[in-house]
Amino acid sequence: MRRLGCARREWSERLERCERENGVTRERRGIGRDGKGRLAGRTHPPARSVRLVTVLPLESLSGAMTDPETLAVTIVDGYVDEPAHFGVPPYISTYPRYAAGALVDAGVPREQITYHTIDRLRDEPDYWRDVDEADLLLYLGGMTVPGKYVGGTPAEPDEVRKLAWTTDGTSLMGGPVKFGVGDENAGATETERRDLDFDFVAKGDVEAAVYDLVESGLEGFNNRMRDVNEVSRWAQEGAFIVEQHPNHPQHLICELETSRGCAYRCSFCTEPLYGNPSFRSPPSVVGEVDALSDYGVKHFRLGRQADILAYGGDGEAPNPDALRQLYSGIREVAPDLETLHLDNMNPITIVNWPEQSREGIRIIAEHNTPGDTAAFGLESADPVVQEANNLNVTAEECFEAVRIVNEEAGWRPGGDRDAAPTFGDDAPRRLPKLLPGINLLHGLKGEREETYERNRAFLQRVYDEGYMLRRINIRQVMAFDGTDMSETGAEIANEHKQLFKRYKKRVREEIDNPMLERVVPPGTVLPDVHLEYHQDGKTFGRQLGTYPLLVGIPGERELDRTIDVAVVDHGYRSVTGVPYPLDLNGASMDELAAIPGIGDRTAGDIVVNRPYESVADAALGTEFDLTQFMTTRPLERAD
Repeated sequence: MRRLGCARREWSERLERCERENGVTRERRGIGRDGKGRLAGRTHPPARSVRLVTVLPLESLSGAMTDPETLAVTIVDGYVDEPAHFGVPPYISTYPRYAAGALVDAGVPREQITYHTIDRLRDEPDYWRDVDEADLLLYLGGMTVPGKYVGGTPAEPDEVRKLAWTTDGTSLMGGPVKFGVGDENAGATETERRDLDFDFVAKGDVEAAVYDLVESGLEGFNNRMRDVNEVSRWAQEGAFIVEQHPNHPQHLICELETSRGCAYRCSFCTEPLYGNPSFRSPPSVVGEVDALSDYGVKHFRLGRQADILAYGGDGEAPNPDALRQLYSGIREVAPDLETLHLDNMNPITIVNWPEQSREGIRIIAEHNTPGDTAAFGLESADPVVQEANNLNVTAEECFEAVRIVNEEAGWRPGGDRDAAPTFGDDAPRRLPKLLPGINLLHGLKGEREETYERNRAFLQRVYDEGYMLRRINIRQVMAFDGTDMSETGAEIANEHKQLFKRYKKRVREEIDNPMLERVVPPGTVLPDVHLEYHQDGKTFGRQLGTYPLLVGIPGERELDRTIDVAVVDHGYRSVTGVPYPLDLNGASMDELAAIPGIGDRTAGDIVVNRPYESVADAALGTEFDLTQFMTTRPLERAD
């Protein structure tokens, strides 16, 4: 691969002449590259980087340009978590896929595009050579909501700087990192916009930036947003990059974009910074699913939107016909898909357009896979906080939306749809098709001690009146420039930290635990639980999907494979399970002791007295119906 120094210098000189002739100026700024964080044994002289504040139209420039076919490009995924976009493993966000598609569209051969997650670089340092040797390094990342993650650890600012210091090529950073960077990826933090020593930061769409940067010969780009035709093209052309993800193919779920932007302007949220909602057509999204399926993807989430019910409409009102085209089209091109979930649904849409919303929710429940969650952004049940932060739904309105989703989609496969929400002894032992989740955000303007009690009381009412919530997400605010919370920052969140901890603990104990027992009663079968890690003598795993349950299984089992699990006990936000069906003649002591009604002593008696012809032969004497998830394998008899 030839280096680009001569061509870039020649291009830079020509660019400067054109700028002088047209009265254009640009800012030169030194970037400290003192060798810190670089590969061991390498020395690098001081360097200066050029940032273009204004770039001439590409068509006005002529002369020697870097041939895209000669470029070696490395994409590093530092992961993203936004209000309406997720990309921490096992998820892969849209950013690396669209960026890869833009590179191909600009003329870069697929075989010269390398993709790494930040975790792969941590675990396998030899891959840093791809960062070092890249002609173009593209970093994608940024967290604008706080979270805790099992499948991966988002890149910290110092790690991102190390990428910039390591590469000898041009470096471009993009994604939600453009909104700001904090000292750590956590709630109750303030952020500021920083370039982290990269040559370029895409303030518009990073996929548009990388396309224009390659077109310009790596000299610059205009900060712009990509259009619908571009994203439709790039989404399909970049699908190949999923094959380079460490989780591909078995344990990877692709985040899909149906729209960006939001019709509402909550004080803390970065989604309105993308503008008002703009929608991709059903054929555009379906075509992307088709392309991803060709590369072995079987798990999908429609998560890149502020409100799935508003899809294909005016940005606020539901459009059931568009939803039907979208969901039926996905099922048609990916008939063997294993996961089809969603993320955000605005409760105010359901309240303002109840009948259209009911129809849309029914369409989703007919086509999705069980265990789906519609995240509701209540954020606060306190009217004082709602008014101060321009929140768009009241506690009463959100409760009504919870009721409607439960009634239309809270049924379980094999059960009576008209009886929804279904739970209790007579309900099928599968997860409901679609349930609401509640987001509560603390540290907002106007928050007071009464806020915490109002939030808790709202959740208690949902439980007491017989409805289900799939999950309750309690977090503290992150403040970003461009949002109304930027002036308040994390001050209120930090003042209320102790109050927040006590309240969160109470919600987990008094509401989360009994709610989880209602949603996932003992005996519920969770198919295809992926075993991820060992801890304290147990194996922990999750299904692929939206907000999957963490499942603890007694004993240390082989990792990176999937098994079916039956739930036997509940924590606050996790469950204990045993392999399903559990063979009474082969189960371990720990597995048997985990079953309701069987303690260590009874488990010991079972082991001593086996084999058994049937579960009934064991005469366990428990009140729980063990035949729901236990069996006895046929005994081998001598001839």
